[in-house]
Amino acid sequence: MDYTATPDLLKERIILVTGAGDGIGRAAAKSFAAHGATVILLGRTIRKLEFVYDEIIQANHPKPAIYPMNLEGASPKDYEDLAEIIYKEFGRLDGLLHNASMLGKLTPLEHYDINQWYQVLQVNLNAPYMLTRACLGLLKQSSDASIVFTSSNVGRKGRAYWGAYAVSKFAQEGLMQVLADELEQNTSIRVNSLNPGKTRTKMRSDAYPGENPNTLPAPDEIMNIYLYLMGADSRSVHGQALDAQPMV
Repeated sequence: MDYTATPDLLKERIILVTGAGDGIGRAAAKSFAAHGATVILLGRTIRKLEFVYDEIIQANHPKPAIYPMNLEGASPKDYEDLAEIIYKEFGRLDGLLHNASMLGKLTPLEHYDINQWYQVLQVNLNAPYMLTRACLGLLKQSSDASIVFTSSNVGRKGRAYWGAYAVSKFAQEGLMQVLADELEQNTSIRVNSLNPGKTRTKMRSDAYPGENPNTLPAPDEIMNIYLYLMGADSRSVHGQALDAQPMV
């Protein structure tokens, strides 16, 4: 995307990033912090979250917060507790990036493991729904709030063997559209989906083990559109399915 963020684009904003310990989530958290945001780092592995925390502190960016959570096992009350803590600490939420995802197995639907189907749908669909639902009150306290759901090429056009992952991403697109339509009137919350495209991440290498990762952009190379969607410059963008890179 041909966009250059100003250094203080996200100054004083409070942004929650799921899956913040690695890959795109880590890059987004660091990029948001570098542009002035206080980032809430949510993820499953405390060690990874602490590493990102230290990177942000060492760069002299606003002090982030760490919130460990396993999205696969989290209950509705766990999300409500998180929202209550954010309210007590910050009073509002200006941005929510749903980045955490589970790939599952690439296999025909006929042979897809039922337990894994439930796991993937729990992490990729139910968790974003429950987290969004719990945080809507916080987002309504912001004068300019943004929710971004992470999509995928296979969430825009179905492809054989992608199973629960593709289905969950299609469902996230539907969730985005319904939520955007509901929030269009009488709120300052905008809702969009973003497909990062082919990016050098562990999930990508798991899905395409024979691919040379050096041919793909690193997560920090696609951050312009993430910054754009979290900043005031995208205030008029709502209910859109966007791509960080051209779809091939």
